[in-house]
Amino acid sequence: MPIRVAHVGTGTVGRLALRHVIDDPRFELTGVCVSTEEKVGRDAGELAGLDADTGIKAAGELDAVLATRPEVVVYCAMGDNRLREAMEDCRRILESGTNVVGTAPTSLIYPWQVLPDKWVDPIEDAARSAGVSIFVNGVDPGFANDLMPLTLAGTCRTIEQVRCVEIADYASYAGATVMFDVMGFGLQEEKTPLLLIPGVLSSAWGVTIRQLATGLGIEIDEIVESYEREPAPEAFDVAAGHIPKGGMAALRFQVSGMSAGRPVLVVEHVTRLRAELRPDWAQPAQPGGSYRIEITGEPSYTVDICPASREGDHNHAAILAGAGRIVNAIPAVMAAEPGIRTTLDLPLVAGNGFGTVSQE
Repeated sequence: MPIRVAHVGTGTVGRLALRHVIDDPRFELTGVCVSTEEKVGRDAGELAGLDADTGIKAAGELDAVLATRPEVVVYCAMGDNRLREAMEDCRRILESGTNVVGTAPTSLIYPWQVLPDKWVDPIEDAARSAGVSIFVNGVDPGFANDLMPLTLAGTCRTIEQVRCVEIADYASYAGATVMFDVMGFGLQEEKTPLLLIPGVLSSAWGVTIRQLATGLGIEIDEIVESYEREPAPEAFDVAAGHIPKGGMAALRFQVSGMSAGRPVLVVEHVTRLRAELRPDWAQPAQPGGSYRIEITGEPSYTVDICPASREGDHNHAAILAGAGRIVNAIPAVMAAEPGIRTTLDLPLVAGNGFGTVSQE
């Protein structure tokens, strides 16, 4: 029997995850929850970008979706600027006896030593009391920052440093909330966006550092952060909106887990809105963007991951990968011990065989 799955959030990531759920014969879609009034009542197939109707109409309330009695909820609602609300949503879903896989809130990727206990305990208690599990992952943080480096590290005799780097041109990324409200693209230098408020980078990517440290058996003394911003030399437009002259058009930040005064675990982002900006920063392995894992040890590695898609560019492919990671994990999460589950807990999660690919 197919697994009964409900879906929450049909934005940039959510619509791709929803399409995966609809197309995958392992799952039966029971309901869809949306956050904007104009999407209420629309068919799930339309919201997923499919031609066919599913007969499932979008609801505007989480309770309406839970009333369809799903076994799992795929949670893709925005969490970057609404952490408290996203955490409460997840608690309510778990309390209803429903498992959760999601791309948000990313703090739940590995919340220990990052979030205070008063935030973590209600989620853990709800899951354990109901006998269900929650697994949150994505692209960043996500498989390029945990699954891949941990796998490579498993072949090393010694490890001195692990560095995970995203190098991407975000000009084609249409998520305006993330681009402008969170990351601060287009802001003048005297204004500080949410992401660059002191401590936010360390909190947001601290989950990655702490999970890697636990998986590799490394003691982290502290997490430090740094960043550089590059202004736009002229005004121009990107998919998410307008970038004025002098507004931030490129951002490089680094979050480092320190041990005995050395950066042993490092997450670095190099994000541009134009390829020619800051040529001295790291360059992608393919036009547009790539992920890079560097392990210094015996042996050492430099591995470039180059996402590609027939349906879009590097940004689309990376988002598709993040959606695929959580949807494919549904059976493993259902079989897992109750509570907050992480990449360290799950078995190897593979895809669902070979799909039919149109030849054009």
